[in-house]
Amino acid sequence: EKHYTDSQVKGVSTGTTIIAAVFDGGVVIGSDSRASIGGEYVSSKTINKVIQVHDRIFCCMAGSLADAQAVIKTAKFHLSFHSVQMGDLPLVMAAASVLKELCYKNKEELQAGFMTAGWDRKKGPQVYVVSLGGMLVSQSVTIGGSGSTYIYGYVDAKYKPNMTRGECLQFATNALALAMGRDNVSGGVAHLVVVTEKGVEHVVIPGDKLPKFNDE
Repeated sequence: EKHYTDSQVKGVSTGTTIIAAVFDGGVVIGSDSRASIGGEYVSSKTINKVIQVHDRIFCCMAGSLADAQAVIKTAKFHLSFHSVQMGDLPLVMAAASVLKELCYKNKEELQAGFMTAGWDRKKGPQVYVVSLGGMLVSQSVTIGGSGSTYIYGYVDAKYKPNMTRGECLQFATNALALAMGRDNVSGGVAHLVVVTEKGVEHVVIPGDKLPKFNDE
């Protein structure tokens, strides 16, 4: 039996691979479905880390699962209130800014990072990254979590601006499959969401249906 010291006991983490990418007319955002404790023990294989915060705005989370869930719950409340005040749907940038403020104000306590992706009438498809300390960056493609270290080369080589919906969905699926094949705390199913002006589409790919590569 393995015993942990107090310094080794850690909360539930999303021990994870998350990705978001802009394509011609929309965004794809997705993740694996595992949660881990201490980077070793997989506590859940069915966590959905792609969370809808408003009609066409989604977030992915990495880091402490409790911290991430608390921040997103608060952000959803702020966005709903903001939407009622404005009498219109919130901008993707507004959602990212709410997350940024929450992360920055609580940076000493929080251990969670986020990516926000969505579509709005003002700027169309967008992806934003909010770091652990509350830094906000706009990017056309971004990856995060423990599994992301294995796929930076793939993402740099294969991502292209103005991809079609199908090309971008396949790119994100391949990236998640590659990371899940290498990272011991990434795995389960791939949750993907496609957001365009027309609406939202959820895609769930079981682990046995993910693309296979030569090393497997």
